[in-house]
Amino acid sequence: MKTLFKSLKITLVFCVFFSVFYILILWLFAQVAGPNKGNAEVATLDGKVVGAANVGQMFTKDIYFWGRPSCAGDGYDASSSSGSNKGPTNPEYLAEVEARIDTFLVHHPYLSRKDVPAEMVTASASGLDPNITPQCAYVQVKRVAQARGLTENQVKEIVDQSVEKPLLGIFGTEKINVLKLNIALEENK
Repeated sequence: MKTLFKSLKITLVFCVFFSVFYILILWLFAQVAGPNKGNAEVATLDGKVVGAANVGQMFTKDIYFWGRPSCAGDGYDASSSSGSNKGPTNPEYLAEVEARIDTFLVHHPYLSRKDVPAEMVTASASGLDPNITPQCAYVQVKRVAQARGLTENQVKEIVDQSVEKPLLGIFGTEKINVLKLNIALEENK
């Protein structure tokens, strides 16, 4: 019985610590050291809020760069954020990926199937990934340039300026925030 009470006390202490104090410590750290004080990075265009840069958005028009597909509800629904849990041998998953490849090729007829980046046809773990690799942006340059009536070099220059380097030069990989890239395109008019 003595052991039971000790165990219950320890359990209660840990529950309170990890459900209150630990979260409070993380929140305070984000408020002090985090970018934007731990809040969403709001993106604006012409003084209007157009989205949050740290949450993926759905772009489907040819004048915009596209992000990764989302498996979070109907188009980047944050309340449904999660992976699909479908493995690479699941027939339903394979059919989805094939359909995404076909759609991508319709909008990028200058590419062959082997040139479609896997990242552009597979969803991220959260389904809300706001970033793509520079490679994914470069394969879309021709489509975006044609749709906007710009030269490929003009669009490529905007892509080059949008590349974010790895943290401290070593953590992570180069990436491009799709929303910020599309805002840069809009501001380039």
